[in-house]
Amino acid sequence: MRITDIQRCGVRPGRLVEWTLSPATVAAATRLPEDSRPPAYIQESHIRTARCVREDGLFVPTWLGTAFDLPGPVDLDALQAALRSWTLRHETLRSGFRWVGEELRRFTLDPADVRLSRADVGEFTDADRLVRHLQDRFDAVADALRWPNLIYTAVVREDSASVYMAFDHSNVDAYSLTRIAAEVSELYEAVRGGRAEEPRTPAASYVDFCELERTDADRLDGGHDIVARWREFIRRGGGTLPGFPVDLGLSPGDPLPRQAMLCEPLADADAAAAFETYCRPYGGALVGVLAATALIVQELGGQSVYRTVVPFHTRVRSRWTDSVGWYVGGAPIEVPVGGARGLPDALRAVRAELGANRTLARMPLARVLALLGADFRPTSPDLYSIVSYVDTRSAPGAERWREMRAHALLRVSYGDQVCVWVNRQHEGLWLASRYPDTDVAAKNMRLYVERLRDHIASAGHGRLSAVS
Repeated sequence: MRITDIQRCGVRPGRLVEWTLSPATVAAATRLPEDSRPPAYIQESHIRTARCVREDGLFVPTWLGTAFDLPGPVDLDALQAALRSWTLRHETLRSGFRWVGEELRRFTLDPADVRLSRADVGEFTDADRLVRHLQDRFDAVADALRWPNLIYTAVVREDSASVYMAFDHSNVDAYSLTRIAAEVSELYEAVRGGRAEEPRTPAASYVDFCELERTDADRLDGGHDIVARWREFIRRGGGTLPGFPVDLGLSPGDPLPRQAMLCEPLADADAAAAFETYCRPYGGALVGVLAATALIVQELGGQSVYRTVVPFHTRVRSRWTDSVGWYVGGAPIEVPVGGARGLPDALRAVRAELGANRTLARMPLARVLALLGADFRPTSPDLYSIVSYVDTRSAPGAERWREMRAHALLRVSYGDQVCVWVNRQHEGLWLASRYPDTDVAAKNMRLYVERLRDHIASAGHGRLSAVS
């Protein structure tokens, strides 16, 4: 599934309809007792960061979303029933948080109390105006500091409808987004066909996962080996978590900059397969993307060691596979490239680092930082820069994504870090990145993408000397 923003996903005019949780549902939530299951550390860190940034005077939308088409004419009653069924399937979507002093406490609605309200917003004949309206609505509703923080919409036309759904990040990750189009479409077709409204059983609960993960994390103390390894990683990085080690045109003390986005194909299906084949002895395409990145940023930034935190999903048991939630952790790696003689050396170095450190991703970084006692008061929505690689070809309905015009949506707003996502799809490799909107950053990110494309192509053709 291509990751992009709402400006680049091909929004077309039509009649806009939206669904939010009903006033009665919201009222029921205010009367709920505390749910003893705590927030995940990553959820709490996200919400606290949003509050800190807001207190500094800046509103930074960070929602995620998805877009896909349904063939028309669309039955809005059936679509509403499908959206409600899908919402009930994933417990985190009817669970939220309230502040009790300085603590976040969870509440969770009973499924019977969940209702959707539908509003006919009106006809939009101009696509740009519709995009602006959707983004403004998603900013207002899918906000980390409010509840409910999700919204569903459909742009209805005679021959089809385009569905756009947005969520605060605390409820979903990129993997979750890849599954929504197929699930909602299946539920919709079931309702239209007169079959049971809920043909799927409820997915395993992310709320349950949060409790299990937090219980496990709270067993750590400051003397644990995981904490010691993070301490050394941060110390060797000068006492901070790693940024993208190239010039981004920023100066210390600058206000949080606006971000720009870059989205484009990296390789077609044949080139992606050849790159995967070349990298397989070293651990696969993830290793290849990180190794190429290490060489490129050394060339652009001059640092002899590439330090980064690699995101990994934490769905370590199959029961969580179908669950919507934020199942992500990070593993620190340090890749020496000062003496590397081309991509094979870098591949071996990345493989060794991931082999040694990947399991650290299972421990929430927010818990580790608390145990380190360091003052990591967040001033940016991203604690560090990332380069992520995910193969999405096995996701449900992936073979139909192009036909469905399916996209994963990111909100690009403010931030001083670089986030890069490389996705393997049936048609090849797709890159999306958000980065500080400066001339220097734009130039260096363009160079990074061009060099990454060169490494991928050259590895696939066995011409490593051309880019090493």
